[in-house]
Amino acid sequence: MESSMYDTLLQLPLFQGLGKTDLTNILSKVKLSFHTYAPEETIVKQGDKCEELMFFLSGQLVAKTEHADGNYTFSEVFLKPMVIEPYSLFGLHPNYHSTYKARHEVRMLIINKKYMLTELNHYEIFRINYLNILSNQVQNEHNKLHKVYTTGIRKKIINFLAIQALKPEGEKSIRIKMEDLANIIDETRINVSRELNDMQDKGLIELKRKSIIIPALEKLINAN
Repeated sequence: MESSMYDTLLQLPLFQGLGKTDLTNILSKVKLSFHTYAPEETIVKQGDKCEELMFFLSGQLVAKTEHADGNYTFSEVFLKPMVIEPYSLFGLHPNYHSTYKARHEVRMLIINKKYMLTELNHYEIFRINYLNILSNQVQNEHNKLHKVYTTGIRKKIINFLAIQALKPEGEKSIRIKMEDLANIIDETRINVSRELNDMQDKGLIELKRKSIIIPALEKLINAN
């Protein structure tokens, strides 16, 4: 196995802890598909059936999630290697929760679900890594619910934005009407507008027509 391939797999949390011999055996039995996506090219769409493990290797990836009622669309940018929605592979609704597109050229590694069940599942470290990823996701969602603010306009706005995010850092944006945001957090439109403009003056967000741009969510959360 080429050293570059070995290093690539070890970037991914599901393969961390596996030795070179195990990785060599995996490559001899598991079909790994590498794909390159051009800027603005769609990788998967929200609602598509999830039938493979998809690993984002490099580039800039955008996840866009449309709310069920169509009131808003939340987008976030990913720069670091990650596995895309491993929690969507099983369960009652094995479908992607978001649409993923390449912002700049993106490299992906794709493994079909059947290879995960027939080959990768034999490795205890892989199973533990997979369970850890799922457990961390559940714990993060649980922690978000414990941090829900019911008072303070700014706290409620930031809390609403943080709940939407898959990752608590990086560039995010949301397309939403001011009236809808005010209704969601149970505040008046004028108070929400005043608070958002103050946040913009402090460099925490950027306001555009029906959109809020958050350059760094972690900075916004820490400023709360």
